[in-house]
Amino acid sequence: MKWKLDDLPVFLAVLEQGGLSAAARALDAPKSTVSAALTRLESGLGLRLIDRSSRSLRITAEGEAFARQAQLIVEQAREADALMAGLGTAPTGRLTVALPPAFCLSMLAPHLPAFRAQHPGLELEIVVTSQGAALVRDRVDLAVVVGALEDSELVSRPLIAGELIWVASPQWLKSHTPGETLEQVRAQVQICETRYAQRRLPVHVHGEAAHIDLSRGVTKVSDPLVVRRVVMEGGGLSPLPHHYGTEALASGQLVQVLPHICFDRASSQLTAVYPGRRLLSLRVRVFLDFLLSLATAASSGSVADQ
Repeated sequence: MKWKLDDLPVFLAVLEQGGLSAAARALDAPKSTVSAALTRLESGLGLRLIDRSSRSLRITAEGEAFARQAQLIVEQAREADALMAGLGTAPTGRLTVALPPAFCLSMLAPHLPAFRAQHPGLELEIVVTSQGAALVRDRVDLAVVVGALEDSELVSRPLIAGELIWVASPQWLKSHTPGETLEQVRAQVQICETRYAQRRLPVHVHGEAAHIDLSRGVTKVSDPLVVRRVVMEGGGLSPLPHHYGTEALASGQLVQVLPHICFDRASSQLTAVYPGRRLLSLRVRVFLDFLLSLATAASSGSVADQ
């Protein structure tokens, strides 16, 4: 490698500041030093990264491609430095995470004060969204997603295996029969979470693969806690992730039904994801450990299901 890693921050500063003079001021270095670093980098690569004139500069196509890789290299170097400096010390700095609404309300919120008290140096921002994976590259350090992970570039850590089950209220069951066939069951579903409102939702009936249509004739809600409440109030049958029904099932407010009609276990799985090209900073590490502790508690039924 003929070019120097030390020249990458200079190159990125020129792009961020929009010129050599501005980059020199930002770096508190002579303009000649900035110009020499850029020339040295281009010479080492054998590529023109920036077209420069006395009045303007324009990044080339090669420069844009190299800038993306340079940014990753610089980020990794900074995170490695921060990680080594932070070993044995308390995590500090900004941490942005994206979490599903139901997970935030039911599992995270009751335990967040204790986490904040344990890590007062963290500047935590929580983005409540069901589209967390899409934000990981640009806006957030870590996200929790529901269901199968499609982006192979992200590192994933399973949190809760999550079994999807059929539930109903005891009051509703006093005057209704869930049914045995998929047609009979379908007629009793009044509400379901939007992600499961599919035309061909895979199920297994007595071990045999089948599908049920929940795309029409039901109220679709993006929050499983709303589905849970409606079912508890007598709103028919519905699929519900088991980890959001633990308390209600234990107290008798909900009853699990239709054990012969099962769903794919991955359909309600909760997974933590973060960029695979970055080192795991101490900030992310302690929050991931926090999520894993919540998952362990949820699996044992000790997380408050409010």
